[in-house]
Amino acid sequence: MTQALTRRRFIRISAAAAGLGPLSISGRLRADIAPVTWRGTMLGAVATMEIHDEDRRRAERLITLACAEARRLERLFSLYLDDSALVELNRKGILIDPAAEMVDLLSASQHYSTLTGGLFDVTVQPLWDLYAGHFSQDEADPAGPAAKEIQAALARIGSSRLSISRDRITMPRGMAVTLNGIAQGYVTDKVVDLLRAHGISHSLVDMGEARAIGARPDGQPWEVGIADPDHVGHAAAVLPIVDRAVSTSGAYGLQFGAKAQFNHLFDPRTGSCATGYRSVTAVSRSATAADALSTAFSLMQEEEIRSSLPRAGIDRVDLINDAGHTTLTASRQS
Repeated sequence: MTQALTRRRFIRISAAAAGLGPLSISGRLRADIAPVTWRGTMLGAVATMEIHDEDRRRAERLITLACAEARRLERLFSLYLDDSALVELNRKGILIDPAAEMVDLLSASQHYSTLTGGLFDVTVQPLWDLYAGHFSQDEADPAGPAAKEIQAALARIGSSRLSISRDRITMPRGMAVTLNGIAQGYVTDKVVDLLRAHGISHSLVDMGEARAIGARPDGQPWEVGIADPDHVGHAAAVLPIVDRAVSTSGAYGLQFGAKAQFNHLFDPRTGSCATGYRSVTAVSRSATAADALSTAFSLMQEEEIRSSLPRAGIDRVDLINDAGHTTLTASRQS
């Protein structure tokens, strides 16, 4: 995906409302039940929501509630809506009386920045602007932006320079925040919370990051594919998940330059781009954590990733590089 501003391709909620009341003698949804489906756009991506329930009106109500919640959060976190809270923060350098979710998400971002030694940093937007602007020029230097331009952008980066409180959020003039590396996971978690509150016990929610509620209605794990970086529409591996979230970051998601030698995974220490892996997939109880840490792990060595898993709350990491596919867990490597 080289044209859009985000690497996420779609949003999907596929929920089976088996926790909402008696459905059949077996306790499973009938196979002939047609889902209630909504299609549109959300967070700059194609969106699909499906609810499978024998009570169609109840399914329609849940679609409406889930869509409204996602839209509400989009108006906070989007870089693509001119009146979003994030755009206002980037324009003015201050948000007065910010929404609780903005405070929570930026606070979580600082937590993951500390956890990864600064490798996860939501203030890398100046690097995005620099690279996107450079390669939008006619006859752009294929070697990328000049070193002095990169240094100037790095001087405007640093998550610790964000001042976050319940009454205001501030940052030095010239800084800019992007939440593309964490917001989709956060929105996924919030939609899961909403569905659980309304009785959903079997669901796969995917807002660019996938999170399962329970198992499938038949008791089997949900299956989430890891995209093959070299073959669009194919899976390099399939992960069985129950009550877990899965997020993948890959340099292939958005690339700059005719030879695609630069990508959207920026190193906030150097201004360079991630090159160690074709893709990094993280599995966690939290889609927010999986989203943020799959991004940061893209910039870390394998041993650094392995040693960070216990404190990061990550169950499993799948690394794909030119040498093949490696799986890391908190206790072992396979």
